[in-house]
Amino acid sequence: MKYILSIAFTICFYGLTAQTFISKGKIEYEVVVNNHKAMGDGTWAEMFKDKIPKLTKSYYHLTFDADKSIYKFDHKDEKTKAPMWGNEGSEDNVWYNDYNSESFVQQKSVFGDTYLLTDSLINIDWKMTNESREIAGFNCRKAVGKLFDSVYVFAFYTDEIIVSGGPMSLHGLPGMIMGITIPRMFSSWVATKIEVNGVDITKINAPTKGRKKKAKELQETVVKATKDWGNWGQQAVWNIFL
Repeated sequence: MKYILSIAFTICFYGLTAQTFISKGKIEYEVVVNNHKAMGDGTWAEMFKDKIPKLTKSYYHLTFDADKSIYKFDHKDEKTKAPMWGNEGSEDNVWYNDYNSESFVQQKSVFGDTYLLTDSLINIDWKMTNESREIAGFNCRKAVGKLFDSVYVFAFYTDEIIVSGGPMSLHGLPGMIMGITIPRMFSSWVATKIEVNGVDITKINAPTKGRKKKAKELQETVVKATKDWGNWGQQAVWNIFL
């Protein structure tokens, strides 16, 4: 019996020590936007709904290394490509996050101008749940967060990737965010694949292009400029400053 227990212990020990935790790599995310819901209701929206696809798919990649990451546009799904209409330049947006200093540098296109935004990482009030699912081969646990005081985020993260990051400026969970749904933005982000070998982490550098501005200062300006836009104004603010 002691011999059997010894073998079982050895197997369990080596099984645990063989578990790999990832601290650097590159993740591809599929981003899906429901254009028809984002347009809302009304005569104007109904006039254009038959001219654009219901869903738009695009792909971004997040390159990360322990305490920093960079998130950038990669390509669109040409089959679901929609007119840009107010999103010109958004494909040039860049998110650089420094998780140690809890700060970010972002290159953002805002109403035709390019800004270099700096500030502290956004504060997200996360609450854990018991729900789980598998994403891109990783076991993920669900958490619910809140942005901009009223926008709920439903995220799935894995502690097998030990970087507390995710797409855009989302962060703050005990592992990497692999899937996100934001109902009020009619959008979702889901990891489709991950690379851990041969990833060039020297490219994780803060952007330098654009007019320097504090993100909070620009956000106040945009909120004032869009206050009469209704839901469109809210969507603009959320999309620009997430």
